[in-house]
Amino acid sequence: MKKKSDMKKGNSNRPKILVTGGAGFIGSHTTVELWNAGYEPVIVDNFSNSKKWVVISIRELTSSGIRCYDVDCCDQTNMRKVFEKEGQFYGIIHFAAYKSVSESVDQPELYYSNNIGALKCIMELKEEFGIPDLIFSSSATVYGDVKNLPVTENAPLGAASSPYGVTKQLGEELLLDAFETGAIILRYFNPIGAHPSGLLGELPAGTPQNLVPFITQTAIGKRKALKVFGTDYNTSDGTCIRDYIHVVDLARAHLSALGRLLVDRKTDIFNVGTGRGYSVKEVVETFQKVNGITLPVIYDARREGDVEAVYADCTKANQLLLNWRAEYSLDDALMHAWKWEIRLAEGIDLAA
Repeated sequence: MKKKSDMKKGNSNRPKILVTGGAGFIGSHTTVELWNAGYEPVIVDNFSNSKKWVVISIRELTSSGIRCYDVDCCDQTNMRKVFEKEGQFYGIIHFAAYKSVSESVDQPELYYSNNIGALKCIMELKEEFGIPDLIFSSSATVYGDVKNLPVTENAPLGAASSPYGVTKQLGEELLLDAFETGAIILRYFNPIGAHPSGLLGELPAGTPQNLVPFITQTAIGKRKALKVFGTDYNTSDGTCIRDYIHVVDLARAHLSALGRLLVDRKTDIFNVGTGRGYSVKEVVETFQKVNGITLPVIYDARREGDVEAVYADCTKANQLLLNWRAEYSLDDALMHAWKWEIRLAEGIDLAA
């Protein structure tokens, strides 16, 4: 395997990073942060869960001609062509995956074939082309119904509640079995918000599965009312508690993970969250306060499969991911998410 000092750089003389799913919610923000940190990100995305005009926004934010390939990560033939054309990558950040828990329950075979198939393809090409580093996008979903809070990386896994969670857990196991060095697994806790510029944000397909886009779509008038599922949980106000992390903070964790591998090559796992839990009611009230908006809210019965409370112990990430900790507040995230929703309402989605 080549040393990092031997890695070829692109035309900008920046170390090249392949970003699969780089036009998605987290991928697009990470692509921008990579450029800002001196890397040359190269996007691969088949746009099954994203829009092609997002790449235009990325280029606008970076004042660059960042390259993007419209390729399915399960297609090893065409993925190999990308590797051959680009030359040597410094590392890979692998986001590309289907991500809806409910959809995975309805179409489990689709999730197994896509999420595991794409990762296997990337792993094989990593070895074939001698790429030293791989950052894998995992999820706190792998923990299932947590018994002890906050959740540490050593907590028992219980992802069997959804095929999506199982694919993330299996993906982690594949990486741990294959690579003793050169891989970092990041377990995400509820990414929210948008780029502060309003040029990038979350684009849920159909009815949002996550709380914050449902809030912003209700505020803008796309939804008649916000439904809150469950008011009788054993929490301070009866609603579920989650750890919400600003997407830009999450994006920057990937850069710190790349930096970590310069110091310690050992394959490792890190929680990426804020270390604090907020109830659904707190999030709704905070959104209304910081944006001066009153939302129509309907309180409904519990939703099957929802966990009462999950929030991260981020001690390991704060200590070992170089120069990283979550910096944006919940207020910031909800203001940025609203700014993005307003931009969408102004008709920015014009191209695809």
